[in-house]
Amino acid sequence: MDLGLDNKVALVLGAGGGLGSAIARSLSAEGASVAVADIDEAAASATVEAIRAAGGTATALTWDIADIASVDARVSAVEKELGPVDIFVAITGGPPPGGVAGQSAETWRKFFDSMVVSVFAITDRVLPGMRERKWGRIITSTSSGVVAPIPNLGLSNALRATLVGWSKTLAAEVGRDGVTSNIVLPGRVATKRITFLDEKKAEREGRPVADVVSESTGSIPLGRYGDPQEYGDTVAFLASTRSSYITGSVIRVDGGYIPSI
Repeated sequence: MDLGLDNKVALVLGAGGGLGSAIARSLSAEGASVAVADIDEAAASATVEAIRAAGGTATALTWDIADIASVDARVSAVEKELGPVDIFVAITGGPPPGGVAGQSAETWRKFFDSMVVSVFAITDRVLPGMRERKWGRIITSTSSGVVAPIPNLGLSNALRATLVGWSKTLAAEVGRDGVTSNIVLPGRVATKRITFLDEKKAEREGRPVADVVSESTGSIPLGRYGDPQEYGDTVAFLASTRSSYITGSVIRVDGGYIPSI
C-alpha cells in the first residue's frame, strides 16, 4: 500500500526516544523527510543516522520544547532545510510518578508548559501553512492514562487529558482545510520509559522486576509488550493520504490492554 508520503515533511518531537524514533523511522520508510527533534542531541543524531543508513532523508534538531520562545526559530530551521512541515507528531516527555494531591502550583505550571503549551504553540506555528496547502496532519501521542487513569501517574493522567480535548476541538476547526488531528495512545510498548516504570513499581513494592513484568504482560490480551515499530507504523498510516477520513479520533495501540470500551 502506497501511503503517499513521498515529498512530505514531518516534524517529530521526542524522536530520540523509543516511540519517537520508531515513528520517525516509519515515516521515513514511507518517503517522508523527517526533522528529528529531541532535547538529547546524541539520541536525535542516532535516529538520524539510522534513517540515513536506510536511505532516508532526516535532520537532527536539539530542542527543549519547554522553551516556548524558541518555537518560531526551530520550525524556521526545519523549513529552511527540509521545507514546510506537512506532518507534526507531538510526543512530550512524561512527568515523574506520583499522585495529583499535594503537587505544587510550580510543578503543575512546569509540566503544563512542557507537555501541553509546547504542543499548542508548535501546532499554531505550522498550521497556517498546512491550511494554505489544503493538507496536513497533527498527531499527538499521549498515554492510556487519558482513558483509564494509571495509578501513581497523576500528573500525566491530568495533563495529557488536556491534549485530547484540544485535539478533538482542533479537528472540527481545520477539517475543511484538509488537515486532520488525531490522538494515539500507547499501551505497554517496550521502551525505556516502560522499563523505568516497571523498575519503580518493583522498588515501591519490594518485588523483583521480572515479577512486575510478568504480571504486566499477563494483563495484556496479546500476552506481550508492544514493539515500538508497531506503534510507529500506526502513526505513519495516520499521517498518510490513506487516512484522510480519520480525524478527531483516539487510536489505541495497546494489544487490548486498556480496559475501557
